[in-house]
Amino acid sequence: MTRREERIKAMQIIYTSDFNKITFDDASKIIDDINFHVLDFVKLVSDNLEKIDSIISESLVNYTMERLNLVDKAIIRLATAELLSGTDKKIVINEALEITKEYSDQGDHKAVSFNNKLLDNICKKLM
Repeated sequence: MTRREERIKAMQIIYTSDFNKITFDDASKIIDDINFHVLDFVKLVSDNLEKIDSIISESLVNYTMERLNLVDKAIIRLATAELLSGTDKKIVINEALEITKEYSDQGDHKAVSFNNKLLDNICKKLM
């Protein structure tokens, strides 16, 4: 499994948890074909969720966390967790935008543009 595939599986677990209002552990039991790297990504989000959500909320402009669609929220949560862990920001942003293109964008690039701007704001806040 590639790192992107592991990120996608982690995003699916984060999304499933939020959508079904269940724990990350319970959500991970629903998603097939996960490995320890996927669980590491999820644990990174789980262990820092309050801080991650605070950073995202503070980085949104004229928008609230409640308005984010759940797929984008999962993608941004994972990316923010990776940024907090010290993963190279170019890698994090590129991966998040590629996953957005595949799972959230409607072909008009609005989701990609929105997530790119939000991640840029998050990076500025973390510097």
